[in-house]
Amino acid sequence: MIHGNSTVTAAPADPAHGDCRKVSRVLARLGDKWSVLIVMLLGDGPRRFNEIRRMVGGISQRMLTLTLRGLERDGMVTRTVYPTIPPRVEYALTAQGHSLREPVQALGQWALDHMDDIDAAQAAFDARQP
Repeated sequence: MIHGNSTVTAAPADPAHGDCRKVSRVLARLGDKWSVLIVMLLGDGPRRFNEIRRMVGGISQRMLTLTLRGLERDGMVTRTVYPTIPPRVEYALTAQGHSLREPVQALGQWALDHMDDIDAAQAAFDARQP
């Protein structure tokens, strides 16, 4: 394809691009507002729904339900219903969910380590805007 004075050719087919699409599905789950917080909370042990809701703070019942279902569907969390009256439901990390804690903690530490630089870059960018 020719655009202006440049010639643009199609990129060769790369099998790794399929991997990018697969990874993006997982990152979409982990990049949402609540999943990482819930994974970190459950890393300390099983918790009940309202306990998670109180500890996370600011999450609606519907959003917590959707997030926990998504994490359960992805194999990160188990949901156990105990036959009591009223029923008791606990959520816990699976082995796969536990394996996610280390990279999430590393990412959180990176954010803390670079927060001043990020704040400065944002302030400089904002100052340049009309």
